[in-house]
Amino acid sequence: MKPILSLCLFSALTLFSAESTSAQNKFVKTSQKNDTKWWKEAVVYQVYPRSFKDSDDDGVGDLKGIISKLDYIKSLGIDAVWLNPIYTSPNDDNGYDISDYRQIMTDFGTMEDFDLLLKGMHERGIKLIMDLVVNHSSDEHEWFKQSRSSRDNKYRDYYHWWPAEKGKPPYRWSFFDVNSDAWKYDAQTDAYYLHYFSQKQPDLNWENPKLRQEIYEMMRFWLDKGIDGFRMDAFQFASKDTTWPELPKGYEKNIIKYYGVGPHLHDYLQEMNREVFSKYDIMTVAEGAGSTPEDAMLFVDPDRKELNMAYHFESVDIGKHINDFGLVKYKDIFSRYDETFKDKGWLSIFLANHDQPRMVSKFGNDTPEFREISSKMLSTFIMTMRGTPYYYYGDELGMTNIRFDSIANYHDVDTRNKYIGLKNKGGDLKAFLEGQKQTSRENGRTPFQWDATKNAGFTTGKPWLKVNPNYNLINAEAQEKDPNSTLNYFRTLVQLRKKKPVLVYGKYTLLDRENPNVFAYTRELEGKKVLVLLNFSDKESSFNIGISTTKSKIILDNYTGTKNLKKNVLRPYEAALIELK
Repeated sequence: MKPILSLCLFSALTLFSAESTSAQNKFVKTSQKNDTKWWKEAVVYQVYPRSFKDSDDDGVGDLKGIISKLDYIKSLGIDAVWLNPIYTSPNDDNGYDISDYRQIMTDFGTMEDFDLLLKGMHERGIKLIMDLVVNHSSDEHEWFKQSRSSRDNKYRDYYHWWPAEKGKPPYRWSFFDVNSDAWKYDAQTDAYYLHYFSQKQPDLNWENPKLRQEIYEMMRFWLDKGIDGFRMDAFQFASKDTTWPELPKGYEKNIIKYYGVGPHLHDYLQEMNREVFSKYDIMTVAEGAGSTPEDAMLFVDPDRKELNMAYHFESVDIGKHINDFGLVKYKDIFSRYDETFKDKGWLSIFLANHDQPRMVSKFGNDTPEFREISSKMLSTFIMTMRGTPYYYYGDELGMTNIRFDSIANYHDVDTRNKYIGLKNKGGDLKAFLEGQKQTSRENGRTPFQWDATKNAGFTTGKPWLKVNPNYNLINAEAQEKDPNSTLNYFRTLVQLRKKKPVLVYGKYTLLDRENPNVFAYTRELEGKKVLVLLNFSDKESSFNIGISTTKSKIILDNYTGTKNLKKNVLRPYEAALIELK
């Protein structure tokens, strides 16, 4: 049975767009006790610039391409765009190796293009969140060039160095290095430098106050241009224990606990808040905030004056697919975090980003039978949990993993270096590539599928990364014309969230915890109560929530009709929102 969304229901819900202004005003009137903030009420849309839209036919997405699609972004109803790095970079790690923090990578355009982009976003009521990559720089940054030139250079202590005469440095594992050694020997000064990621990404020495002041000045440069916040990449690793203790056995299972959140990390964030954040009305979030909910709270407790939103990975670091992990354990992750954050602090809610495979391929079902309905179900989940929803470009179309067959198709330093390392050890390369079809982060980086023309309308040149061949079926142009598409369902969800403060600030209560297929919970705020029912399986699944839904109002369902709800059964990947009486 092909799932469709009721045309009447869709038409009614699209009226929410016209009511969004009054709905936002209601937040202030009904939810003062919840400390209302714009970044709590926002829906954040992540744009990977290299893959969004190419304007000059060189095969690489760019700022002018994004500008040309601002009306599309606006039409989604989102409030803010998180833009992956666009700074000058040799591109060893797709822009996360920065050689100049105050210039734009030539692949993406110019600073004038950036200024036009920011202006265009603000004219449309869209805020811009920049990626801030300051755990490490590129080895082509002028700081590092100076640092490696001599041991007495004034920039030497901008990075972590270990003189060779002291013997072999203490072992540290590298995420991207072929040999998994984070210390790289540099003959020029007979010393080793630290790189937690690629050897072309030397770690900055945050213990150096001069380095910190340079970073703060750079942050003010962008904020004074008018950007609206920062997402801080890999910042959980910025503080190191420079006594370099031996790593305990099993440290790999909890990298953040043993490898990040060093002794001075919170000191640095509090200093950053005093000198930078507190001067602006912005959104701040750091990647990987702690290894437990309690750790994460330390970053965002308002009394500590650090960040205003926690972004953790426990909900996405679950292996190849949610079916392998188990829905009950998955529910527990969200419930534990919500319990910790129920009275203060704030969370991010997401299922995908540039470091993850496609949402529907990991958490749903991307077969032709279930791709659309499971994509809608997952979008419903993101938009109805408590926390700021982050939504990755292309997921509104239900874009899927591309599943490359050959290492030649991969550009990602992570996949390529792991392949080389495994090859050097005589490992099973076929099995590795098979696994990458499901887990590689490059699955989530393929070009946006705009239409059914060549290269999905992304470029007339040769795309930097292959376009998923299913673009003839899955593309924005086709879905614009279909009121029942995943694209239009996403728009409906965004407007529904804006209209109902209960979905932003409401209390979360888990129901039917032991159910292996159904994620059920309520959101409740000041006399309003909404029941959310989500079937994460490809089978009809019953639920037992102890709440009668007979006389309640159906707000939204990703199928036509709701007859099965009366007998407490959800169809495959069904999502239902019910306003309880």
